[in-house]
Amino acid sequence: MILVAGLVCIAGGLALSVLPGPLTIPPVLLGLWLWSTEFAWAQRLFQSAAVKGREAWRHARKHPVSSTTITAGGLLMVVAGVWTLQRLDVVSTVRAAVGA
Repeated sequence: MILVAGLVCIAGGLALSVLPGPLTIPPVLLGLWLWSTEFAWAQRLFQSAAVKGREAWRHARKHPVSSTTITAGGLLMVVAGVWTLQRLDVVSTVRAAVGA
């Protein structure tokens, strides 16, 4: 169960990696923390990732305007992309082209 829960968190964090900003860090850290309760190799990864996460958080706190602007801009780009895909009905077009 711990393996699956950690995998879900890490996969979610990696899915968020397409967005700029520190959004990917918390779910990945949570997944690594879950795994570190069971696996020694995950504990080593968690410690390394926690240091990098603290550095990213420190940077975001030092530069709140640019961090917020970049993160909000990334979220807006995702929303615009999803809206465009739905508006142009890209999924149905691709399915028809592939024959699915």
